[in-house]
Amino acid sequence: MLEVNNIRKNKDIAVAGLQKRGIVNAEEILDEIIRLDDERKNTQTQSDKILNELKTASKEIGDLYKSGKAAEANAKKAMVGDLKQESTVLEDKLKSVVIQLEEKLLEVPNVPNEIVPAGKTEDDNIIEQDWTSELPHLPESALPHWDILTKYDIVDFDLGVKIAGSGFPLYKGKGAKLQRALIQFFLDEAIAAGCLEILPPHLVNEDTARGTGQLPDKEGQMYHVTKDNLYLIPTAEVPVTNIFRNEILQEDALPYKLTAYTPCFRREAGSYGSDVKGLNRVHQFDKVEMVVVSKPENSYEILDEMVDHVKQLLEKLNLPYRILRLCAGDLGFTSAITYDFEVYSAAQKKWLEVSSVSNFETFQSNRMKIRYKNTDGKSELVHTLNGSVLALARIFAAILENNQTENSVEIPEILKPYTGFERIN
Repeated sequence: MLEVNNIRKNKDIAVAGLQKRGIVNAEEILDEIIRLDDERKNTQTQSDKILNELKTASKEIGDLYKSGKAAEANAKKAMVGDLKQESTVLEDKLKSVVIQLEEKLLEVPNVPNEIVPAGKTEDDNIIEQDWTSELPHLPESALPHWDILTKYDIVDFDLGVKIAGSGFPLYKGKGAKLQRALIQFFLDEAIAAGCLEILPPHLVNEDTARGTGQLPDKEGQMYHVTKDNLYLIPTAEVPVTNIFRNEILQEDALPYKLTAYTPCFRREAGSYGSDVKGLNRVHQFDKVEMVVVSKPENSYEILDEMVDHVKQLLEKLNLPYRILRLCAGDLGFTSAITYDFEVYSAAQKKWLEVSSVSNFETFQSNRMKIRYKNTDGKSELVHTLNGSVLALARIFAAILENNQTENSVEIPEILKPYTGFERIN
């Protein structure tokens, strides 16, 4: 959620950033936010004035009764009644304005960082770096991963449909072991990078989903348990970041670096074709996430470290990758800047997104009221960051496709101590 004070101070920058996202009426939206905030302040001032008058009048009434001036005291009591009625009206008005202001703020996405390129679609994203000089060259007989899964009987989509429905794969045998090996490898690497491992709940309440920006923006994409009003998490970012909601942190404890493995649940229904075939897009997938809570002046240095961490993971797996700096039109609702990682699928001859690394600046922390006390003793909003390190379904698919031979799939060297086997055959 944008900070109203920052909108006031840097309105031109905010308008330009939101217009870069494609919001043509950005100035009108921000003017309405400022108007509502002015109304909130004026109503609060009037309410405070009435409350002070009530406090003073109550003391005077007591003094009048003590002095034997009952008639004057009773007359002032009538005036107090009018003041109380006026105070109630102002309190109701203040509550209404605060709700309107918050609802309007919740509808506005984050302002992109100045280095985020303009653009409307993924075609306008900038390729920051790619590792394409050693793309694997597979024989004509090479199979896409969905055929490899069937050939070696390591993931069963039909059983997944039987148990849950389309988009819920069932891993088994060496497929299950490879999946578990990837999870453990990614966790070990994150812990070695200084992260504290967290095992959070996989369902969250409304406040938690709103805190990281899933509500109201992505309400239709999440699975909702209506009877209990709980949501299945789309990413570990949601519960992990909310650990710090409504907390004032100590400056010397920052940054907090956390990692978590969770299954992730996303509805994302409606598409057909190779883009969603096999493991390319599923409703349940595993992911290891990294979340960082940082002082504002350090967050972009930490963002670079997180990008480097993902690069090292992909290089250790010997997977060709490229890094995209997302344009404003392709940027997530809560993000100030995002770098996407894609790995090359040799059998499909296409790039598959496997990670997003983002800095949200104060957008999430303002929603969740996560602050720290600076050296002057003042409370200041932190910056929050998160990144996939990594999402497994497409990594799993790329490993199978890029390492296939005529009669097996060779396991990357780094994973062999985790799998306990060298190939799938």
